[in-house]
Amino acid sequence: MNELVTLNRNDIFTNSLVISEGTGIAHRKIKDSIKKNKKAIERFGLLASYQAESTGGRPEEIIRLNEQQATFLITLLKNTEVVVLFKSELVKQFYEMRKLLLERQSAQWLETRYQGKLTRKAETDTIQKLVDYAKEQGSGHPDKLYITYSKLAKRFAGIDSRDSATISQLNNLSLIENIILHCIESGIIADKFYKEIYKDCKTRLILFQDIAYLEQQPQAKRIV
Repeated sequence: MNELVTLNRNDIFTNSLVISEGTGIAHRKIKDSIKKNKKAIERFGLLASYQAESTGGRPEEIIRLNEQQATFLITLLKNTEVVVLFKSELVKQFYEMRKLLLERQSAQWLETRYQGKLTRKAETDTIQKLVDYAKEQGSGHPDKLYITYSKLAKRFAGIDSRDSATISQLNNLSLIENIILHCIESGIIADKFYKEIYKDCKTRLILFQDIAYLEQQPQAKRIV
């Protein structure tokens, strides 16, 4: 399943649309159930909603739910096979995100995050050299290399952002960024075409992925 919960500051949320899509129950029915049981649900906090564009292009109300609200709501749903599977996954993801929140408050996480920023700074400085290098080789959009390499590193580390990463993932990300840094530097010294440098980085990261037993990530997009 996709990510069912999101982190907002120091709390975790899901929403009515996620529950609808995960259970196969119409979004309207999920919202009706929330509104019908609003008094009971708001024992765990005030409900909040926001407008999002629907597939039809019209604004659609989505109700945000904290962990307790969502847990109570799913107890009201009929236990079909799909619903039971969704319930177990939702509970699992809330638990894992709660563990991450606790980890983020530790001195070890904060120190790892700080050291990762230093590595990222060194990598960014090296990418700036690559930007100038690619520009000389005729790249039409050299500044996009920052985003390209940032996405590459996060993809192989299996994260969306540093702030939602575990200590282990942050350590892996630092190793990955170091690999990218040295690969770019050696590629420039060898006078390689900037697109070939990107391919070299991917090749080395795939090797690292196999050696470190990292979870296989989706294929990275080609650089343009």
